Parts: sequence; C-alpha cells; structure tokens
Amino acid sequence: MAEAQASIWEDRRQRCHVLLPLPLGTAYDYSIPAEMAAGVGSFVRVPLGNRVVNGVIWGFGSADPENAVGDNRLRDITGCHPVAPMPDGTREFVDWVARYTCNDRGAVLRMAMSVPTALEAPKPRLAFELAGPPPDRMTKARGRVIDLLNERSPLTAAEISQDANVGASVVRGLIASGTLGEVYLSAETDYPKPDPERQHHPLSADQREIADALVKNMREIGHSVSLIDGVTGAGKTEVYFEAIAEALRGNQQVLVLLPEISLTLQWLGRFKDRFGEAPVLWHSEMKAAERRRNWRAVADGRARVVVGARSALFLPYCELGLIVVDEEHDRAFKQEDGVIYHARDMAVARAALAKFPIILASATPSLESLLNVERGRYLSYRLTERIGIAELPDIQAIDMRTAPPLRGEWLSPVLIDAVDRRLENQQQSLLFLNRRGYAPLTLCRTCGHRLECPHCSAWLVEHRFHGRLQCHHCGFSTRQPEACPECDSEGSLVACGPGVERLLEEVGVHWPDARAMVIASDTVYKPAMVAEAIRRIKDHEVDLIIGTQIIAKGHHFPQLTLVGVVDADLGLNGGDLRASELTFQLLSQVSGRAGRAELPGQAMLQTHMPDHPVMQAMISGDRDTFIAREQEARRVQGLPPFGRLVALIVSGPDEGAVVETANQLARVAPRQERIQVLGPAPAPLTLLRGRFRHRLLMKTARNVDASNIAHQWLAQVQVPNNVRVAVDVDPYSFL
Repeated sequence: MAEAQASIWEDRRQRCHVLLPLPLGTAYDYSIPAEMAAGVGSFVRVPLGNRVVNGVIWGFGSADPENAVGDNRLRDITGCHPVAPMPDGTREFVDWVARYTCNDRGAVLRMAMSVPTALEAPKPRLAFELAGPPPDRMTKARGRVIDLLNERSPLTAAEISQDANVGASVVRGLIASGTLGEVYLSAETDYPKPDPERQHHPLSADQREIADALVKNMREIGHSVSLIDGVTGAGKTEVYFEAIAEALRGNQQVLVLLPEISLTLQWLGRFKDRFGEAPVLWHSEMKAAERRRNWRAVADGRARVVVGARSALFLPYCELGLIVVDEEHDRAFKQEDGVIYHARDMAVARAALAKFPIILASATPSLESLLNVERGRYLSYRLTERIGIAELPDIQAIDMRTAPPLRGEWLSPVLIDAVDRRLENQQQSLLFLNRRGYAPLTLCRTCGHRLECPHCSAWLVEHRFHGRLQCHHCGFSTRQPEACPECDSEGSLVACGPGVERLLEEVGVHWPDARAMVIASDTVYKPAMVAEAIRRIKDHEVDLIIGTQIIAKGHHFPQLTLVGVVDADLGLNGGDLRASELTFQLLSQVSGRAGRAELPGQAMLQTHMPDHPVMQAMISGDRDTFIAREQEARRVQGLPPFGRLVALIVSGPDEGAVVETANQLARVAPRQERIQVLGPAPAPLTLLRGRFRHRLLMKTARNVDASNIAHQWLAQVQVPNNVRVAVDVDPYSFL
C-alpha cells in the first residue's frame, strides 16, 4: 500500500528545494504540483508556517537528503511568478558570496530579490486611439488631440494631455463622444538600445591602443581582469566605452559600477553622446515603480547596459558579458551593513565564475589591484597624460606651521592669495574639506562637557544651516540647547573645529561678493539637486565651491583652476592600516579637478606634516615610490594585500551578553600556524545605534582560506537571540 501511494505521489509531484530570501542557511523542501510548469531558478510562492513567502527553486531533490521529510509530509508550491527564472550564474554567485562573506545564503538572495513587486506581471496600460468621427463641436484643443493621434497612436491620457498641450477634461470629452476608443498596451515597454556603431569623438593614439587591446581580449581570451590605470583627465571612460561597444555587438549585457550617484550624471551625458541612448539606472534613490520596471528589464534582457551602485551587482542578468568597475579604489564600494562585502571584489568573482571579462578603472588604483597586476593576475594598461593640451596640476604643500591662518580662521594667507588671483581672472576655485556640517564638536567652555549622541559613542555634529545637532552614524538629530545639559551654564557652548558650513562663513568674510556654494551629501542629497549644482558650476554661476568628497572625483569643470585642501592631514589619523593609501587616493582625486581644460591648474595642500610620505608623493608626483614604500610596510607586517583579515563584530543591546559572547568566541578561537586572533576588545565606537559592540580580529597568511576557518569558528558558539555576530571579511572599517 505504501509503495502504491509513493508511486502515485511520484507520478503527480516532484520534490525540489526552495531558497527563501530570509536569513536562513539552508533551502526547504517542497513539492511541485504536476500541473505547474516550474524548474530550477523559477521564482515561486511557498507556504512557510501560516504565511506565504517568495522564494527560488534552487534544485531538484532534497536540500538535505539524509534528514529529508517524507514525501507525504511535503507542502506544495502554491504558485509560480510570471518572470524569467533566476539564471544559473546568479544562483552560483549567491552561493559563492554567502560562503565567502560567512553569511546565510538566504540573506544574500534577499539582495537579488530586492524588489518583490517585480515578480508580478505589471498591469496593462490603458491608452487611446481614434475610434470614431470627430465630435459635433470642434475646438482648437480637440483638433490638436486628433492631429496628434493621426501622427502617433495609441497614447495614454497623460501622454495626450502633455503632447497636445490640453487639459484632462478635453481628453475625457473626446472619449465620451466616441472619438477616442480604449486600447490596452503591454506594460513591458521596450528600452532603447545603445548603438555601438554610433560616431564618436576620436581617441588619442594611447587611448586607441588600449581600447583595441581590451576588445581583442574580449574576442580571444574570454575571462580576464584588466586594470586601466590612468591619471585624472586621461580619458579612461572613453577607452572602456569601446569594450562596452564590443559587448553590445555580441548581444551581451553590460554592468558599470560607480561608487556614488553624484558621479552618474556627467557619466550619463558622456555615455549618451557615445551610444545615442541612456543606460538603465540602478541606485537607492530610484522610485519604486522605476526599480520594478528596471529589475524586470534586466531579468528578461531588455536592459542592455546597466549603470549603478554596488547593489546593481545582484540583479538577475540573463546575458551578462562584461562588468566595468569605475573608480575601483573607492571606499564607497564597501558595504558595511547587513551582508558585508566589497563590490569590486565580488564583481571580480562574478566575472570569474561566469568566465567573462571585467575592467577596473582608476587614477589611483588600490594596492590590492596593483599587487594582482604585479603577480600577473590582472592585465594592466596605463594612461600617463591628460587628453588634448590639458596638463596635470602643479601641487604644492602649505606648511601651516610657518604660514598659519589668522586666529579663529582656517585658511592660510597663501591659499587666500591664490583664491584672490583666480577671482580676479574670473576662474573658479574649490575649497575641499571632508567634513560635513558646521563643526564636528560642541563643548561647554565652563565645564568641558561634550555633546554626544545618546545612541552612539560619537560626538554630535552641528549643522547650523538646519539649526540642528546630528549624529553621522545613526542619524539622531536634536536642536542645540541654549544651556549646557551638564552644568546648566547658558551661552557657554562653543563650536570646535571646522566643517564646510563654517568654511562658508569664512569665505563670506574674505570674498563677500563671490558666488559660493556648499556641496556635501546633506546639502545636495537628491540626483536632481546634484544635477543642478553641477550645471551651475559648469555654467560659471559659481565662483567658489566648498565641498566634501562628493565633489572630489569624476567631475569635469573647465573653469576650475585651483583646488585648496583645507585639512590635508585629516585622513592620516585614527590608526587605519589603509590611512596613507586612502589619503593619497583622495588628495590625488580632488587635486585632479583642477586644470582639466586649457587653463593650467594648481592644487594647494594645507598641512602640518609637509614631510609625511603622502605629502611628499603628492608634491613630487612620484606615485610609484609611495606605492612601493606602502607595500613594503604592509608586507613586513603581513597586512592586506599580503595577508588576510577577518573581523568579528559582536553587538547587542545588553552589554553583558555581548561581552560573554565575545569571550566565548575568544575561548574557541582557531589556534593554528599562520593564524593570529586579536581581542576581544571594545570597538572604538563602543555604542552604535543603541547596541554595544566588541570586536575580534583574525589575521592569517594570504594563502589561508580565512572564510572557511571563520565558518568553523562561528559554528562552535551558540549565539543568544539578542546578540548578533557580524563577519567582515577583508575589513575596511575598524570602528
């Protein structure tokens, strides 16, 4: 009897395992009803407890054959979504990222299923076409509608109103009279395809040589990692555009990763100039409807080129054949919350798994990429000169010990004189300070109390434009008190240190007639605001730009001839192993904004450490000597890229539970040759978003499988429900 029942079950249903976009490490077994057309990669609806959730069929058979439930206890898949299945390459990538980053596969899958509404077929769009005779009473407005639909039809009511310049009531009247009839259009609109053969600006001899090499690699090698290492303004973008064109000729999809939305706007203009159409966008500021449309267009192949932030890497591309990572060195590619990963490194893995090429581009490549070039893993192509007659800016250090600013000010007289000359010559200047707000610290002159965030071990930053004190870690915001909350002394709170808002005050004192603009992530925080700010600068409606790192890279302003770095030493403090490298990259990028057209440029670095290797490298332009020195220092200490680091961040609202869990992890820490575990110790930011934090750091040799060892380490400790252990493989932040 049992055998007969099993036979009937096999005839009607098939066992599969479904991975859910939840923090779960394993897939769950379900059965596929006989009448359902579903296979590996299908997006499905499945029962989970007393609710129904979305998931992906990860394979046939059981996820755990040794402990599989009986056939008769399986629950059926309840539905299959009308969307293209998740490609094999995406599923393999999800598995790989989960293993490498020590995360549950379901948590990684959630990033690939970030738009649940995209799984449902969109509703058809209601449109109208001419269906009957003209109305008895004709007007000029009605005539314009009829003329429009004689030329283009069908159109939605909104399109008719806009293109015919009529009100909605005119359209409704024509519908009521029978002149216009309803028609339903598919919601899956076509996306214009970029034209790889479109005429474009000729490349220089050096650009053409590299572009031809990239195209040849794509045709003959298949998978390769190529690094375009070119000075600022050398035209790296135009070079990798030729590789994009080759991918389009081969009917492949292309992904271009940019670290910040602010870089996208000028890049889009250059892309459209080269290919005639804009690419598909993907970033966090997109509206929900646009995200839904673009996700589906990527999945079914209508989106041929996607440009986006790091999350674009997890879209379900059906024909991906090339990835470009621009500004590959940029720290913004590191995801610090949820699943912690570096988008550049994951992109390299994505290309290797699917065996297609990837291109990295930067004026200041990371030490990791340069070492891979040195060891023959990456191909390297260098552009050492700017396009046309533009030359690299002259860089000089202003020794703040011998040329200090006036008391209460932050600009050296040397830098003030340089700005004066630019204003006289009707040229633009950029004053760079990588510190948002008015001041990074507010303290009481009476008792010394410092205003801190109640949820983080961090000072509150004054934002005088908004009249608020804000935490830049958790977002807590409050009005500045009139009296010290510690000693009740009134009028004793004083701002310490400069931010860009305070710098604007000083600019107003020295140059009251100059047109100044502050550009920071809290003053231009929407794409439209960024676009307007860039337009104003390019149209020379601004004389003086005061900006943070949002303006430091990727932008081209022909009239900008002076960059003044207000605090060039800022990034050298804090004990970060990459401090010198990151500071050199940032100073090189921001200095590169000067003199990108016919007018010569100059960069001036205000520093108290003019003899520091970073400052000397900037002044001399000898990047290679600086890189060699930095590499040797890391090699001696066994630090990345010559060694591996894995950080464990233990956090929770109960400090005692956090400490106990951290101590348990320390007691079972791996004790092997070539492995060293440091900690546990309170994190520099001991309290973050209301959670206490302790850290452990595992240091290994480069050839050790650090991810696998971390997996085994974590498996030995039962973590309480109110404690979280986040794993950061290859950490960039040590706070």
